[in-house]
Amino acid sequence: MNQKKDKYVDKTYKLTRGAAPLSFMLPTRNSRRSPLLWFDEERGENRALRYARNQKSPFEDEQDGNAIVEPIIFDDGFLFAPRTNQVLQKFLELHPLYGKHFVQVNKEKDASKEMESLNVEVDALIEARQLSLEQLENICRVMYGRNTDTLTTAEMKRDVLVAAKNDPSGFLNMLQDPELKYNSNVQRFFDEGLLSTRRQGTEVWFSTANNKKKMLTVPFGLEATQATASYLKSDDGIEALKMLESVIES
Repeated sequence: MNQKKDKYVDKTYKLTRGAAPLSFMLPTRNSRRSPLLWFDEERGENRALRYARNQKSPFEDEQDGNAIVEPIIFDDGFLFAPRTNQVLQKFLELHPLYGKHFVQVNKEKDASKEMESLNVEVDALIEARQLSLEQLENICRVMYGRNTDTLTTAEMKRDVLVAAKNDPSGFLNMLQDPELKYNSNVQRFFDEGLLSTRRQGTEVWFSTANNKKKMLTVPFGLEATQATASYLKSDDGIEALKMLESVIES
């Protein structure tokens, strides 16, 4: 409750939901339907809150019998609390929904978060521009499941730059994934016809010149590439992996 440092400062509050309504009415008095209680550590008890502009305290037990309860409405997701209305500011900061449904606008903090987000985006775009052709192909195979033989270098660069801009954190994490090249190779096995699916994608078969046998049945809920990647890393599939890798590297 000690607000000496910024006691008489105008404050603005905003709803925390992604899509704020045109208007939102905040509960302003304690009731069974909307309990407005604040636990007083010194007293060891819950104290009822009530907003009344003509009172000096937001606590109902400190208000007189002439309290005039007024509505508190967020317009376009925001609420302005002037420095001349200290009881409103105190009421909002003690409100049970503070920090959950609404927060105080902190321009410096918001700007820092935006700067951090922009820096991550710039880093992702720089990394995307510096990728080698092999890295571009790996990412396009893993991210889009596309056969890179049908794409031009310009198309791959464009798609990767778009991916970096739309999800910079996810893109940077993918670049650091040690499994990126392996997963790209698995997709390439399918792209180059070394593996194929049958029965509406529920089975994976070898399609090499010397092997036309069934490799595995795809477990329910998995994609064929996911099941194949898991199988080829197992003891049963390691020899098949070596064979497939030797074919695409030859």
